[in-house]
Amino acid sequence: MKTMDPNTIPEPNDYLWDGTGTVDPEVQRLESLLSEFRQDERPLRILEIIPSNSSSASSFAGSLRKGWTVVRLATAALVFLALGATAYFALRHSRVTEPQIAWDCVSLEGNPQIGSRTIVAGDASLKLKVGQTITTNSTSRASVFQNDLGEIQIEPNTRMRLVQSVAGRKRIKLELGTIHAAIWAPPTEFVVDTPSATAVDLGCAYTLQVDPDGSGTLRTTLGWVGFHLNGRDAFIPAGAMCYTRPGIGPGTPCFEDASPQLREALHAFDDSEPSSEVRAKQLAIVLAQARARDALTLWHLLSRTSGVEREQVYERLVAFVPPPQGVTRQGILALNHEMLDRYWDELGLGRISVWRMWQQSRAPAS
Repeated sequence: MKTMDPNTIPEPNDYLWDGTGTVDPEVQRLESLLSEFRQDERPLRILEIIPSNSSSASSFAGSLRKGWTVVRLATAALVFLALGATAYFALRHSRVTEPQIAWDCVSLEGNPQIGSRTIVAGDASLKLKVGQTITTNSTSRASVFQNDLGEIQIEPNTRMRLVQSVAGRKRIKLELGTIHAAIWAPPTEFVVDTPSATAVDLGCAYTLQVDPDGSGTLRTTLGWVGFHLNGRDAFIPAGAMCYTRPGIGPGTPCFEDASPQLREALHAFDDSEPSSEVRAKQLAIVLAQARARDALTLWHLLSRTSGVEREQVYERLVAFVPPPQGVTRQGILALNHEMLDRYWDELGLGRISVWRMWQQSRAPAS
């Protein structure tokens, strides 16, 4: 193939533009090599379905050729219109908010209030709406309920705000005081935020208390509850309790019928500094006092200990509940999430898959 001097600008060749003029041998050779890929000038096959004796065949073909550019422009316009319509309806749909459901309220005692309005005994017209706060003083109690959710009784000296109330998702914030929740909504649909943790209903009834310093206590009477803060989880089945502290989150749950020594030592363990002598001493008391029923506490302690302490907890747990098939000592000591989940299910306190489902679909982490 000929080489071109980069400093020389070739003369225009009409053959390359319209087929006239002198044919360059090299161009002719390339045309011959590429001739098999030449565009097929045959009319569109759609014309073959028009009878040969149709007087409109030739005019149709001509119109089709002449209007091809118009067709392409029209097609592009339709595409842009379709994209614009799609974007419009998507944006319009995103702006449509689900209707917020107000909650019914009644006074059980005294004069509870929603904002500055008093809930009068016997008057069911006042509703608790999203964004509003219901408060009770030292001499008042109230009840709020919603047909698809359940009932929440509000004890004296309590402040509670309704955060979200749409189909399938109800959320409140307990800022101070005590509530008793009896929930019949499907698991994970009802959530309670507190200053130190988030409680997730897993099909249950429970009491939740928040102290002035933001710490709290959860006691479950039916079903089980998930307690959560920044990746620190606690599962509290019926008959169990769990403390929570600001900045730390849920402590280690235990059954309320555990020995006083275990409960006191567990509370001190949760409050002690990692690797401290006090912590090691309290853990030894918990392990010595543990019963088979206290496998609940031992399972949680696996993720709250490390090194030799975790090995001690594991050996005590295995003595009460052998690990299920496929769960290994090495995996548990390494806190393999799948193995820990399977071990939890072996305790017979609820299926942890319900909790994992909530974790995957919940609002921003609490």
